[in-house]
Amino acid sequence: MLRALAVDDERPSLEELLYLLHADPRIGSVEGAADATEALRRITRALESGPRGPEAVDVVFLDVQMPGLDGLEMARLLTGFARPPLVVFVTAHEDFAVRAFDLKAVDYVLKPVRKERLAEAVRRVAELRGAAPRIPVHEPDPDHIPVELGGVTRFVAVDDITHVEAQGDYARLHTDRGSHLVRIPLSTLEDRWRSRGFVRIHRRHLVALRHIGELRLDAGTVSVLVGGEELQVSRRHTRELRDLLMRRV
Repeated sequence: MLRALAVDDERPSLEELLYLLHADPRIGSVEGAADATEALRRITRALESGPRGPEAVDVVFLDVQMPGLDGLEMARLLTGFARPPLVVFVTAHEDFAVRAFDLKAVDYVLKPVRKERLAEAVRRVAELRGAAPRIPVHEPDPDHIPVELGGVTRFVAVDDITHVEAQGDYARLHTDRGSHLVRIPLSTLEDRWRSRGFVRIHRRHLVALRHIGELRLDAGTVSVLVGGEELQVSRRHTRELRDLLMRRV
C-alpha cells in the first residue's frame, strides 16, 4: 500500500486531490500540505523514520505554481535527498512538463484532475515501488494518438500531423490546427510511424513526407517547408530524405 503526500496551496484543489487518492485502493494513507515548506518538513520526518517507519512517504503529488517555494524548486531539492519519495506533478499548466521530467518526475497530470488519469499515475508509482504487477497494455490505435488538454483526452489523427518536435522526454505534435504535447520520446514515434511516411530530418524533428511542400537548398544548407514552417535538415539525414522524396515523385 502506497503512502502519499498531496501538496497544493489552493484548498479546493487539495481537497479534491485528497478525495480521489483516498478512493484509490492502492493508496494506504494520504496527507495534505498547503505549501512546499510544510511538505518538506513532512518529508524530512519521513526520511528520519526510514522507508519502513510510520512516517514514511512513497510519493508526493505536487502542484507546480505555489507562492514562495514552487513545485519545481521543491522537486529539485528532493533530488538531493538520499532516499527521496517519487514525484507526480499535478498542475493546470502543460508548459512545465519538460522541466518536470528533467527532474525525474514519474508523471505529469493536468487539472482538472480526472479519476482515470490520476489512477494511471498511481499505477506508474505502484509499479516503480513494486506494489502492483504490470498490467498488459492494449496495442495503440495506429490511426490516432491520444493527447490531453485541460483535463480532456482527445484523439489526433496521425494523418493530420505535419511534423513532430522533440522536447526532452516529450514530443510536440504539430498539425494545421495547433500543437499538442505528449509524453512519448521522438525515437519511439520514429519507429512507430516510419511505415506511415514519417522520416527523421534532424535530431529534434520528425516530418511527414506527404506534408512537405518544398525542399530548399541554400549555400549548402538544406531545409524543408512543412506545415507553413521551414525546418533545417541535418547533413546525416539529407541523402535519405532526398531519396525518399524522389521515390514518392
